[in-house]
Amino acid sequence: MLKSMLKATVFATTLALGAGAFHVAAYAETVYNRGSAAEPESLDPHKTSTIYEAHILRDLFQGLVMQDVKANLIPGAAESWTVSDDGTVYTFKLRKDGQWSDGSPVTAADFVYAFQRLEDPATGAEYASMLYPIKNAEAVNSKGAKPEEMGVKAIDDHTLEVTLNAPTPYFLEMLTHQATYPVNKAAMDKLGADWVKPGNLVSNGAYTLAEWVPNDHIKLVKNPKFWDADTVKIDVVNYIPTEDRSSAMKRFEAGEMDSYDDLPTEQLADLQSKFGDQIRVGPYLGTYYFSIKTDKAPWDDVELRNAISMAIDRDFIAEKVWQNSMLPGYSMVPPGIEGYTPAMAKYADMPQIDREDEARKILEKLGYTPEKPLKMEIRYNTSENHKNTAVAIQEQLKPLGVEVSLLNTDTKTHYAFLQEKGDYDVARAGWIADYKDPETFLGISRKASGNNYSNYDSPAFETAMDKAAAAGGKPEERMKDLADAERILVDEVGNIPILYYSYHDIVSKKLHGFEDNVMDVHPSRFISKD
Repeated sequence: MLKSMLKATVFATTLALGAGAFHVAAYAETVYNRGSAAEPESLDPHKTSTIYEAHILRDLFQGLVMQDVKANLIPGAAESWTVSDDGTVYTFKLRKDGQWSDGSPVTAADFVYAFQRLEDPATGAEYASMLYPIKNAEAVNSKGAKPEEMGVKAIDDHTLEVTLNAPTPYFLEMLTHQATYPVNKAAMDKLGADWVKPGNLVSNGAYTLAEWVPNDHIKLVKNPKFWDADTVKIDVVNYIPTEDRSSAMKRFEAGEMDSYDDLPTEQLADLQSKFGDQIRVGPYLGTYYFSIKTDKAPWDDVELRNAISMAIDRDFIAEKVWQNSMLPGYSMVPPGIEGYTPAMAKYADMPQIDREDEARKILEKLGYTPEKPLKMEIRYNTSENHKNTAVAIQEQLKPLGVEVSLLNTDTKTHYAFLQEKGDYDVARAGWIADYKDPETFLGISRKASGNNYSNYDSPAFETAMDKAAAAGGKPEERMKDLADAERILVDEVGNIPILYYSYHDIVSKKLHGFEDNVMDVHPSRFISKD
């Protein structure tokens, strides 16, 4: 942990560390101390899945396309692209001045290698299914096809051709995700698993990795080889993982952090009074949900899953736990995606008391009463907000004959457990849009997805999703097919949606370029500091 307050002097800025200290000369460097609500599990783009990792990787790497301060699509490693008339072939022209941090050129072959590595079963990438729209990607990942059979080809050093199975409207925006970032094969071949360590990691983004002290800080420094380095204003970005939201507020007030990406919502009114417009709360394209083990008794009973979901008082949780900074959620796809109407749970408009009565009847029919309770464990990752949510649900279910126990672990451990298909009943999870399309919220429940924590497996859902993918060139038909798929998912309670997200940021007035947007994306390369 950082032990002392950040102290600015005329001559130097020193950030004292538990294991030592790093010094930043005043006038020489601009330092952005960026608080984060969790420690990353990895900085290998192909082995990550959380937003905490995404923020860091967005600074270290650059995909073919990227997002600007408003989360709009802009050129990245590719300066331009064309799309065939039938919407299935994308041809990207890479920047001729694109370099890795070791000075070697970024080439089309780097992206071919990265895409093939993501699909290689040996990589174990949770996001392998993201590239399934690419021709033969699924066959490589799950059916033993050779990597070179994928529809990814380097025409020359600066021309990359990608062939899709069918038109995929969200394909370009999907390429902003860290799973599609390039990796440096030469460094990986030379260093093996150590390629991601500070001093070893070769990246092509605005920053390079200088230090990583677990649970203390991750230090990034400006990359002089980055093609747009002259416009990058921040010299050093220190990511400071702090899971205790209340502690983070104190550190922000003390000047140890310039921003932090969450808030203790039970303190929201006081925080807004104290910090004013430094508190940022607004629409965020994401769903807060509970994953429920659909292949484990008794949770393999759809009636039981539905009773649990029905009994949860989302209005109370949104109002009392989250101080109206989140909205009650009844679908996996949140509102706000153009052209799409989410499929809501059929009980969404029922009064809460009627829902509870119906849930009680189902539970009694299944043999569960307060005298003979159903035992249910809720796992959650460290956060006052998540704990308070779980406690509220614990109290709501108790009168209906459900005895809830709670299990808390740090975020890194929590998600590693889910990703490894650990044995559990119910677990908190959240999904933030990887791109502005319903598929990003529905695709995580496909059988092949590494993010299918519930082990949900529905042939009807798979068929509907396949139909939507085949209708890629017909937007209205595709959206209808996706809504049909969501209807199946919601009715079968593949997950239990609880809330629709808002972003909760605290941002110093010294920062500029930290612009509010529905993706809560804030690349450090666009930020400056007084």
